[in-house]
Amino acid sequence: MIRTIALVATISLLASCASGPPRMSRQAIDRALVGAPGMAQPSKIVAAELAFARAAQDDGQWTAFREFMGPGALIHGRNGPFDAGPWLSAQSNPPVAVKWAARSVWMSCDGTLAISRGRFLDPQGEVGTFITLWQQQENLEYRWIYDLGAPDDPQPAAAEMAADAGIVVSAEDLIQGYVADCPGEPNLMPAPTMSVVGNTTRYRGGNSPDGTLRWRWEHRADGTRRFYSQYFSEGIWQTAVDHSIPPQDSE
Repeated sequence: MIRTIALVATISLLASCASGPPRMSRQAIDRALVGAPGMAQPSKIVAAELAFARAAQDDGQWTAFREFMGPGALIHGRNGPFDAGPWLSAQSNPPVAVKWAARSVWMSCDGTLAISRGRFLDPQGEVGTFITLWQQQENLEYRWIYDLGAPDDPQPAAAEMAADAGIVVSAEDLIQGYVADCPGEPNLMPAPTMSVVGNTTRYRGGNSPDGTLRWRWEHRADGTRRFYSQYFSEGIWQTAVDHSIPPQDSE
């Protein structure tokens, strides 16, 4: 069965982390997550995203990216994915940080890998979509290992912009959480149906240790960026995220 979770209770407790004072302590966040059932808890990814976004505002954008980065993390830029560590170490924090909030989370059955998708608002007033891949570390904390995002083209209508483009999370918001089914033995699962990739496309993929969540980034010859992922549910592979960003001018 599809385990879809509307994370209302968690958002009610954690919303202040994204939208400003009053702030919640890390201990309060931990208490909010104690009752989440099972190994796979999408609410922990929501908490990580909220803490990440809050740190960007408090400590600086690139400082936060470094703090929440996992080993081998990649940023998928306009010219292709690149090693985030050296690049971030050379960056100074901008005067105003990007704001963002996750709207959906997909997680493997074993809870070791998750994908978040959400919206961001940059200091220039442009809004867009981001995709982040989260990996559970040995200390059970989650750190991002892949990040893709770009402003919408065209930009949203004035009405959405006036509503802060859905960036600030409120207690009334529903963040959808999806957890893959646990099939028992990975070799009993059918192979996922990934699209054909041509010779002119760079790509790399991976999967959770239990095989229930799979992902791949692509960078095509024309500059198109794509992130594609599937999770195992109801005996078949379901599409989690299929997000493409058309070519843009070089940075």
